[in-house]
Amino acid sequence: MLADLRTYVELESPSSDKESLNSTLAWLGSWLDERIGEPARIHRVDGGERGDIEVRDYPGRGDKPILLLCHYDTVWPLGTLAEIPFRIDGDRGTGPGIFDMKSGLVHAVWALRALDAAGLERPPIRLLLNGDEEIGSLSSRPVIESEAAGVAAALVFEASADGAIKTGRKGVGIFRVDATGVEAHAGLDPDKGCSAIDEIARVVLYLHGLTDREKGTTVNVGVLEGGTRTNVAAGKASAQLDVRVASQEEADRIDRALAELRPHDSRATLTLSGAWNRPVMERTPTTVALYERARAIAAELGVDLRECSVGGASDGNFVAALGVPVLDGFGAVGDGAHARHEHISVQGMLERTALAAATLDALAG
Repeated sequence: MLADLRTYVELESPSSDKESLNSTLAWLGSWLDERIGEPARIHRVDGGERGDIEVRDYPGRGDKPILLLCHYDTVWPLGTLAEIPFRIDGDRGTGPGIFDMKSGLVHAVWALRALDAAGLERPPIRLLLNGDEEIGSLSSRPVIESEAAGVAAALVFEASADGAIKTGRKGVGIFRVDATGVEAHAGLDPDKGCSAIDEIARVVLYLHGLTDREKGTTVNVGVLEGGTRTNVAAGKASAQLDVRVASQEEADRIDRALAELRPHDSRATLTLSGAWNRPVMERTPTTVALYERARAIAAELGVDLRECSVGGASDGNFVAALGVPVLDGFGAVGDGAHARHEHISVQGMLERTALAAATLDALAG
């Protein structure tokens, strides 16, 4: 497993580099054929400027497949490997993308190998690999939603949350507000001007006021731009914001609030753009039932499998919104997603692989 992980981590695959993503996906295809056999179907979709999406169907016992979601892109630019090489030091493994989420795919593959080695049947498996998850899954979303139709359940091999399975994830909205004012000399003709910066400042206060932590809603304006010179009333300004919600009800409230944006000065205009990048992954009864099943299996392995809800989103959000039970976080035990201290536990690899194999065995029964 560590040898496979080393090869995979040392294939750098930043979301922005199409050539590197193609090389990585080509290696993954050969590796998968060698490790778990050739699939009954391969469906590859061109990702355009982003990484391609590849879906592999493997036969098994059961009417409906189990969807395994794994992305092969990382946030790290080319050359990071030279700064943060793959290394195993005791129980700690490091390298770019090892935690988010290259270790997870290794778990999934070796879980299937474990079933074969133990003489157990697999359920039908639909393995989906996408190369643009870290930049919003814009190309892969329609493929994910199409391939998720009719599956029995989905396991997402994203990193765990300190070992916990994720049964809920917030929905994410990425929006931008552009303000247009009237330029004028700030000293000679202040009354002739209409400051776009003044407008956008009022918008920021309004937007931040929409945060409701008790309901799990946060609104953060992370980027502000505007103006040309200190002595000119700004003609243009903009605010870019990130919205996180834990329920569709809150998403609807935010939509209504954004639709009610109005300029303070009638000479100014406000323009809203952007959209919800990922729907809410709510903790539904079917997901809870699947989690309880996995928790019982984990207990047989001597593992206390906890659950949690997190603010970050994944491709599991798309699948859960279709009504499919989803367990996210079957990947690495470790820490440091998108950070230079990114690392995994080697013992955690064995634990999560055994858990995935046992869960898939149960889903085949």
